[in-house]
Amino acid sequence: MSDSVVPIKVLVADDQRVTREGLMLLIGLNAGMEVVGGAADGAEAVALAHERHPDVVLMDLAMPGTDGFAATRALREEAPEIAVLVLTTYADDESVFPALRAGAKGYLTKDAGADEIERAIRAVHGGQVWMDPVVQERLVTVVTSGLPPQPEAVPDGKASASPTTAPEPEQPKWDILAPLPERLTAREAEVLALIAQGLSNAEISERLFLGRATVKTHINRIFAKTGVRDRAQAVRYAYRTGLTH
Repeated sequence: MSDSVVPIKVLVADDQRVTREGLMLLIGLNAGMEVVGGAADGAEAVALAHERHPDVVLMDLAMPGTDGFAATRALREEAPEIAVLVLTTYADDESVFPALRAGAKGYLTKDAGADEIERAIRAVHGGQVWMDPVVQERLVTVVTSGLPPQPEAVPDGKASASPTTAPEPEQPKWDILAPLPERLTAREAEVLALIAQGLSNAEISERLFLGRATVKTHINRIFAKTGVRDRAQAVRYAYRTGLTH
């Protein structure tokens, strides 16, 4: 590499220390890349971005406090020259579409290998868009079908409407217009209320017309956001916060 080549400066944002430091080490091994910092949440990512001026921020989505969605929106508004590349566990509609609307230039899942992460960083730094194959397939399906994506969280905590030909599921006993705790989306609150009613993952899947993998993803996000460790704690949390009675 010529001494005149300016390295791509990368900031890594992930709340899991082992993951964050592993990614920083991995990216730092690439010729032409320089890791300028690591952030444990979205607020720190935005602050470090202003301080260290990275070219690319590798952004997790599910982080405590300020999450990756909010951090991506902030960077789009405050530092649009920085490209955000999402690297997350989730590839469901409630993650992909809000992240892209927030301003992400690329989207990878944590199944991505080192080579793909490197290529994605170079692509978004060069002004291109980079999508995980699973995400690409979902985007193509939505575009070609003419159907909107599944409901997503909006700033006031309500869910956007999504037409469906499936029959309306029985509503859990909680007020959908009430403020949702711990930044839960309306769908996550719905799943939590059903957990509190004693439904299994399979039963929740049938009740809400969701795939079992999607239900599991929602439950993982609920646990991460609320800090509960198991279903018993989730039930107590649901009763304590009024999501079920």
